[in-house]
Amino acid sequence: MPTPSLAALPIRRLTLRDLHACADLSEDRGWPREDHKWGLLLTAGKGFGIDDPEGGLVAACVVTEYGSWERLELGAIGMVLVAGRHARQGVGRRLMRHVVSLMGTTPLTLHATPYGRPLYEELGFKVTGRAEMLTGTFLPEGTAYGVRTRAATAEDLPAILRLDEEVFGADRTPLITRLPAFADQLRVAEEDGLIIGYAAAWPNVDTHVVGPLIARDTETAKALIAALAAGTDRRLRTDIDVRHEELLAWAKARGLASVAFNAVMTYGITELPGDWTRRFAPLTVAAG
Repeated sequence: MPTPSLAALPIRRLTLRDLHACADLSEDRGWPREDHKWGLLLTAGKGFGIDDPEGGLVAACVVTEYGSWERLELGAIGMVLVAGRHARQGVGRRLMRHVVSLMGTTPLTLHATPYGRPLYEELGFKVTGRAEMLTGTFLPEGTAYGVRTRAATAEDLPAILRLDEEVFGADRTPLITRLPAFADQLRVAEEDGLIIGYAAAWPNVDTHVVGPLIARDTETAKALIAALAAGTDRRLRTDIDVRHEELLAWAKARGLASVAFNAVMTYGITELPGDWTRRFAPLTVAAG
């Protein structure tokens, strides 16, 4: 029986049963397997993929939807991957067009590598910002921050959700409520009994990724990162909006080094909703 053409292979929804196939696809493209992150994305978001008749996946991506049940406000696209043996044959373009069509009038966003950016621009996405990826061993310092942080409790979750929606500009309840189980650390910053920021550190291969990082100001963001760093022996990784120049300079002085830049792109809107001045880092560039 002849092998069907790539264009004839159906696009289907992925589930948690596809986690290992997705991780295999990441590995095929030279990325870390990131099983833990795939698990979150396939449960909090919607995965789409194309099966390879010879086994595994030809391509995959994930869309994480934000907003109310009645009205979606934003869709974040991530983990757009095509197996190396099928690269440059239009598979990624077909998968992306399928997702954009399914999302209808819902505004979209994604973080693009230099490699993927031309495809997204061809599909109508516009660059609206940049994020700088930092990684390294955090060097503790003697400076005391004038901001109190502590481990988050279950009672903090409603306040975290309210703050997150205010700053992000859309309801992320399905994602944020998974943080206590997904992250190794979840901390809040407080002032006069009010939560003014929160941040998580979650395990990814040999690092702890700091994100999301929502804070009233740069000093609050610094206090949260320093507290998370004190709770791990792993190297840190985070993706900081380049407009937060002071935080980037501070993190680099503390031992984190720049390793990459990603373009923040949008479709259907000219800029992301919410308050960027308090949004320092995403949970993951794959989900915003």
